[in-house]
Amino acid sequence: MTDMTTPTGAEAHPMLKRLPLITILAVALIGAFTLRDYLSFETLAANREVLLAFRDANYLLTVLVFVAAYVVIVAFSLPGATIATLTGGFLFATFPGVLFNVTAATLGAIAIFLAARWGLGDRLAARMEHSDGAVKRIKDGIDQNQWSVLFMIRLVPAVPFFIANLIPAFVGVPLYRFAISTFLGIIPGGLVYTSVGAGLGEVFARGEAPDLGIIFEPHVLFPILGLAALSALPMVLKLFKKGA
Repeated sequence: MTDMTTPTGAEAHPMLKRLPLITILAVALIGAFTLRDYLSFETLAANREVLLAFRDANYLLTVLVFVAAYVVIVAFSLPGATIATLTGGFLFATFPGVLFNVTAATLGAIAIFLAARWGLGDRLAARMEHSDGAVKRIKDGIDQNQWSVLFMIRLVPAVPFFIANLIPAFVGVPLYRFAISTFLGIIPGGLVYTSVGAGLGEVFARGEAPDLGIIFEPHVLFPILGLAALSALPMVLKLFKKGA
């Protein structure tokens, strides 16, 4: 008769569960020092004619390679995600470029989410659930307002994309909620940068660099913050009901 108390391989070797997350962090650290000069606007400008020629000759292959490269950049938190978004607009126009950008970014984010949840998230979420005091209240507050919190951290530009991928994994957010809120939540910012990328031809012709701070311009930032405020509305209504 099998001993039910015998630990499984995953239980006996918890480091194996953390290996994907450790790998992501290690590659991200190495990439921050080795790839920054390659995944840059200067590299895009220098190779723009080659990229356009390859796209014109192999459109479907270009889409597949671009999406795969973007997924890798996001999944391993490599530098150049913004440049990748610009490239999507430059190669494929605002549409369908924004669709390719948002899809690839979502797939990469899901990879980080799963690695974090598998390695630490399940255990951490369980500890928070059975804890007392402020930690438990924070966990309960997030659980009761998951959709609002998820959309807020995606829509507010100040929240780093990498952090927005880890927090949901550590508090036990279901995968489907994470995927849906990520895809929809990054559309506004993705649309802005994709449209900037779509206009890079004129920027290259003038020998200039794109305005990457456009996301913080009032006419762009305020509507996005308005969406973030709208996503927070259910939480506000719940507070008013509790107060009443």
